[in-house]
Amino acid sequence: MKYNPNEIEAKWQKYWADNKTFAAQNNSETRGNTEQSVAKPKYYVLDMFPYPSGAGLHVGHPLGYIASDVYSRFKRHQGFNVLHPMGYDSFGLPAEQYAIQTGQRPEDTTRVNIDGGLDKEGNAIAGYRKQLDKIGFSFDWDREVRTSNPDYYKHTQWIFIQLFNSWYNKDTDKAEDISTLTAIFEKEGNATVNAVCDDNIALFSANEWNAFSSDAQQKILLQYRLTYLAETEVNWCPGLGTVLANDEIVNGVSERGGYPVIRKKMTQWSMRISAYAERLLQGLNDIDWSESIKESQRNWIGKSVGAMVDFRIQNSESSISVFTTRPDTIFGVTFMTLAPEHELVAQITTPEQKEAVDAYIEKTAKRSERERMADVKTISGVFTGAYAEHPFTKEPIPVWIGDYVLAGYGTGAVMAVPCGDERDYAFANFFKGQKGMPTIKNIFDQDISEAAYGAKEGFQLIDSDFLNGLGYKEATQKVIAELEAIGQGKGKINYRLRDAVFSRQRYWGEPFPVYYVNGLPQMIDAKHLPIVLPEVEKYLPTEDGLPPLGNATTWAWDSVNHKVVANELISPLSEGSGEATIFPLELNTMPGWAGSSWYWMRYMDAQNETEFASAEALKYWESVDLYIGGSEHATGHLLYSRFWNKFLKDKGFAPTEEPFKKLINQGMILGTSALVYRVSGTNKYVSKNLKNDYETEALHIDVNMVNAADEIDVERLKSWQPQFSNAEFVHENGKFIVGREVEKMSKRWYNVVNPDDICNEYGADTLRLYEMFLGPLEQAKPWNTAGISGVFGFLKKLWRLYFDENGLIVNNDEPTKDNLKSLHKTIKKVAEDIEGFSFNTSVSQFMICVNELSSRNCHSRAILEPLAVVISPYAPHIAEELWSLLGHEGSIATVPFPVFDPQHLVESEKEYPVSFNGKMRFTIKLPLDLTKEQIEEIVMQDERTQKQLDGRTPNKVIIVPGKIINLVG
Repeated sequence: MKYNPNEIEAKWQKYWADNKTFAAQNNSETRGNTEQSVAKPKYYVLDMFPYPSGAGLHVGHPLGYIASDVYSRFKRHQGFNVLHPMGYDSFGLPAEQYAIQTGQRPEDTTRVNIDGGLDKEGNAIAGYRKQLDKIGFSFDWDREVRTSNPDYYKHTQWIFIQLFNSWYNKDTDKAEDISTLTAIFEKEGNATVNAVCDDNIALFSANEWNAFSSDAQQKILLQYRLTYLAETEVNWCPGLGTVLANDEIVNGVSERGGYPVIRKKMTQWSMRISAYAERLLQGLNDIDWSESIKESQRNWIGKSVGAMVDFRIQNSESSISVFTTRPDTIFGVTFMTLAPEHELVAQITTPEQKEAVDAYIEKTAKRSERERMADVKTISGVFTGAYAEHPFTKEPIPVWIGDYVLAGYGTGAVMAVPCGDERDYAFANFFKGQKGMPTIKNIFDQDISEAAYGAKEGFQLIDSDFLNGLGYKEATQKVIAELEAIGQGKGKINYRLRDAVFSRQRYWGEPFPVYYVNGLPQMIDAKHLPIVLPEVEKYLPTEDGLPPLGNATTWAWDSVNHKVVANELISPLSEGSGEATIFPLELNTMPGWAGSSWYWMRYMDAQNETEFASAEALKYWESVDLYIGGSEHATGHLLYSRFWNKFLKDKGFAPTEEPFKKLINQGMILGTSALVYRVSGTNKYVSKNLKNDYETEALHIDVNMVNAADEIDVERLKSWQPQFSNAEFVHENGKFIVGREVEKMSKRWYNVVNPDDICNEYGADTLRLYEMFLGPLEQAKPWNTAGISGVFGFLKKLWRLYFDENGLIVNNDEPTKDNLKSLHKTIKKVAEDIEGFSFNTSVSQFMICVNELSSRNCHSRAILEPLAVVISPYAPHIAEELWSLLGHEGSIATVPFPVFDPQHLVESEKEYPVSFNGKMRFTIKLPLDLTKEQIEEIVMQDERTQKQLDGRTPNKVIIVPGKIINLVG
């Protein structure tokens, strides 16, 4: 009976789908058939949301999914009610750009990418779902979600409304309904309100608030809401017609398309994530994540303790506010630098400097924030012509602009102390001695040791009479006290974390549930959601620069009939009513991270039509027990997710403060590229080992054309691309050998391996085992298709323990001690490895075990039945087939995991090396409970000993029980 993986895997994948084998229940099911049934504990395993691109899966993508599936299956064997769902983060810029390029609707291409179908040329596309099913994942597909489905994003819109209708009360340290804030305003005004809000909010009394118009009150509330409209510096990409996040920009251009990106001020929706900065920081202490991920988040949040200092500008009523972590260095301030985008730049720049300042601002707008943050070597700037006044010495301080200062970090201004900061030093050194520029007091010209003291606690600049003799902490406290006394500063805790821009000038994203009356945003009542994306003819911005939704002709809100209507109905006065009732809808859409910031909660109750999840489901599942995904999401996705979860907890919806208890980052599977070597300036190609005889350049070719011996069929290469059709190929020993290089798996390098091809040739169980066998989960490792045949051979060897050519050969023989030892060693090792996420060593143990059982010709049911269960999490299809053919009904998926019995690993015998004068001559197996005298008697009577001694009597017999036997002399 031959092992046929394709037949077996198709059979069991159908069985799982038909029987909903992996459907989780939103309650604690009971197990057992006695009166004392035990409630199943819950366990929630989650994979990071995949984006379904048209390229489909390559063998690098399933790595984390296989690991989570192994763990999920193991937990089911342990008796847990496991929730292991899957869905798609299906909104996003790639689908929209593809729609622009091909004229297809993004909803159509997204659906084909997920479900399969035909591309525009009529070629079949397998689709993500079919590819995932082919690998045999134990997903609960009844809970599938897609962020681009209206029945999903209506809840995203609802969460947005909750954020809009909330403010952050610093006294209670949580979000509260905006009505509690207006109640305070009505009774007390805002003088006593302790909120996270915009800076420089004007004070007003209760009487003033009550006298304000409705529009004026709404404008004030926007300064407190957790999502709000504000003019914000953004990364604007004209080529894509949209705002980009920092992680969508590489070297100053868009990651997608390579278009230039500039900094630009735009009115955008923003999320007040800064309100949760301290809670996001402290929450890291309560979760089981890697220290590297935690440190990334700590750095991103960037908590700093220091002081806010106000520097008054000479001949002006304005002042520059600066946050510094080292207020004790204030006497070392020699100049000030503003971000080029700082709002004061236009006000304080003198006419003589305006041209230079404007030119510099235009130049800086073309550099991304990341470039500016990373670049220390090419710091530059321009003098504004203005001077600030030192708070204590009253000396004039020149004010410059420089791109190493960012408007969104701190206050967008720094007080420059060149001897204590690398960037300040570089900036001052750059302008040192330039003609026509003010002299910068270059303290860095002095020896640092002369300019500072207190090296252990930092530096304290000299020239400060009232700080002499004070340590760093005392000096800091005194400076803050003096600043507060003169009204030019105060102590403050600052965070680098900025409010998140939440608007995108795209079509393919969640529409905002917002319409505008007199330019002010109004929320659409939740009972009228979803607000569904309208049909448009073009997905590009309009000719006058509006977002793509500006192309929609039916995109206005009828506030009486509560529905979307034609734009032409918008008018100051609706017919017959005397007041306007139809208003323009928001033209921006939400960013890609909107839907992915709460999706794990939707999985808990995905079929719920009235709410994003019921209170019962949320209470039962609570949070994700294990989250597996890439480290590239260390800050963005994970911070936003934690923020939304904490907000929903404040509002009484989320049951826990943190969404993900344990986080594992899988490493990357790298591609092994294939290279051919072209002789420079010719169309001649030489085999790898001949390339040093010529001046050559390496070109990537499709790795799927290369065999395990690194040989390529030249005729096949000639037909692959036109450039090779008439080329000359120089072979070595009749073969054309390619070079190999390990690099990122990408279509660009033609090194992508399709998992469907591996499954078709070797089976999904082979793919699963091989990916786990490649190396530690968290590490990057290269893919080598040549190595997969060994794993396939292992599965065939496993199969032969159960079957020969005539059928089942499993018997009821009593298991031997050695076979029980092999089995229980494997049970112990695999259970420990899965719990420790050390999957590669489990696969090694399977191979050792099968080799040992095969060498002993073991076909005992008592060994092979539990072995099928132990291997089931890794190779579920073959395990199901073995279990079935062993005579069992139903699936192996929930059969209890075998219990490790330590007595089977207790050694009762020892194979002793027997040495003569230190040289081992033979071994002898003896019981471990023998005395030294008994051991010596047995060894001396052994005929091999008699032959070695040849009639002699040893001077000494050294015996260490359980270790060695040595006869001396």
